[in-house]
Amino acid sequence: MPVASNPKPPSLPTRRAMLAVALSTSWPLHALAGPVASAAWPRAEAVPGGVARLDLGRSAGQPTAFSDDGVPLLVLAEDGGWTALVGIPLAAQPGTARIRVRDAAGGEREIAYTITPKRYTEQHLKVSPRTVDLSPEDLARYERESAHQKEVIATLSPPPAGSLAMRQPTPGRRSSSFGLRRVFNGKPRNPHSGMDIAAPTGTPVVAPMPGTVLDTGDYFFNGNTVWLDHGGGLLSMMCHLSRIDV
Repeated sequence: MPVASNPKPPSLPTRRAMLAVALSTSWPLHALAGPVASAAWPRAEAVPGGVARLDLGRSAGQPTAFSDDGVPLLVLAEDGGWTALVGIPLAAQPGTARIRVRDAAGGEREIAYTITPKRYTEQHLKVSPRTVDLSPEDLARYERESAHQKEVIATLSPPPAGSLAMRQPTPGRRSSSFGLRRVFNGKPRNPHSGMDIAAPTGTPVVAPMPGTVLDTGDYFFNGNTVWLDHGGGLLSMMCHLSRIDV
């Protein structure tokens, strides 16, 4: 199993909207069929970095839903109808947003929803200049790794059969929260898209819910990293690990 290390400040790889759980664990949201108890769903809060819960109505067959940039969304059965859970990017602007819904017969429609403002805490950090002003070599490495991780995030496997509830993957103190507005060496950077947990080096880190190992690597910003596929497009990422034992 992976083991924890003291987390270092990550820089800013661009990702789709993800829900951070722990140690930069994140949830890209795709299509998921079947009745999963709504009590185990992410909390609905239509804000930047939150999740919108949209009623798709009743239909004989399962509809599919997509964000305005074409990303498949998590679709769940609920009370005889269907609900889409929409991960909202931290960079999203408040205002009206839309998803596209395609029914089993191929008909399409749009559903609009409102993103409301949310203010996150700002954090000022002093870090190695190397992680703020990248050298040509470091930039080339980051771009290669970013392209690879976008392929990882695009994974869509059969949906999980059980609860979507996740457990904390390692005990410890929350040392940095999701959504922090980060300023490195006086330069604003993208918000923190994970949640850091401070644990002694060597502390085991376990899967937050059943899944399979999708990818491992030592990345420039995230260090030793493990991606887990929980099914239906639900992924988690554990990073800043002292070593990987999977």
